[in-house]
Amino acid sequence: MLILTQRHIGRIMDEVGVDALLTELISRLGDKFVEVHKGVAGLSPARGAFEREGPAPGVIEWMPHRERNDSTTIKVVSYTPSNVADHGLPTITACVARFDDRTGRTTVVADGAALTALRTGAASALASRALAHPDSRTVGLIGCGAQAVTQLHALSLVFPIDTVLAWDVDPAHLASFGRRAGFTGLAVTAASPDEVARSADILVTATSVGIGAGPVFPDAALREHLHVNAVGSDIVGKVELPRTLVDRALVCPDHPEQAAREGESQVLDPRRLGPSLSEICADPGIVADARYGQTIFDSTGIALEDHVALDLFVEWAAQLGVGTEVDFSDEPTDVLNPYAVGAAAVPVARSVR
Repeated sequence: MLILTQRHIGRIMDEVGVDALLTELISRLGDKFVEVHKGVAGLSPARGAFEREGPAPGVIEWMPHRERNDSTTIKVVSYTPSNVADHGLPTITACVARFDDRTGRTTVVADGAALTALRTGAASALASRALAHPDSRTVGLIGCGAQAVTQLHALSLVFPIDTVLAWDVDPAHLASFGRRAGFTGLAVTAASPDEVARSADILVTATSVGIGAGPVFPDAALREHLHVNAVGSDIVGKVELPRTLVDRALVCPDHPEQAAREGESQVLDPRRLGPSLSEICADPGIVADARYGQTIFDSTGIALEDHVALDLFVEWAAQLGVGTEVDFSDEPTDVLNPYAVGAAAVPVARSVR
């Protein structure tokens, strides 16, 4: 079994370069969504979750994806908004495991924090390329946590961005965002939520707003061609966007069933839902005219994206000699005897009194 720790993931990013990695991931993810549309690959099932209440509310989710006769990838991801302030940990932590589809044996276990951020940014880039105005140059970000870094990075790889406006309810997050995203070469200007939303060609919302506490910006004087990548809605009852905007814009989900349950689409009449990400990747022409109006990518996150990201990192790990190989499950001397493993091949007899 191959283990890829956070340190291993970081080394791959250092040696390959984040521009090259994310560019390749965008391309691979686009190809995979086309395969889904053509029926060559399947769309991942909707995820399941435990919602955690109490002093540290949040969600623990499990997200499976199977490639028939090859492998199954399962990500367990935790969303804990209090992590940064209380524990110095990311809001989103994750572990990604892969299992051989023929034997069921575990073949890879990887830290999923960076993979999650990268694949989420890549999905937004794909959606924006199809749905945003082709001359988009101004990106607005509401929410400047870890996800915002890869969101801006991915958009900078597919659009000629020259202006970045940002807002966060946490002044420290807002103040540090320019430094964290500085590798893109883009200067970040702090602005109020309404100014960010009014000025943006492409707007990213990636917040930890509470259930019932949205929207995170007003529906006032928005550009006629505004495209929104709505990243933060991932719990029933949590929304970031004004209802009036959702009602009039073209809304394209990554996973229609999942988005209708816990994305921005949960407030939308199902008959109003637009084409899915797999559809617009396979045939961008169906939304070509929509780029000049208001559009929304309802990004709830799919295990298919994690599967593709893990593929990429496993391949680079092999090429660079990165990672730790361990004998996680040796073959027992007797497959019918659960005690016939390692030094315990013959169980020690015990007397019974």
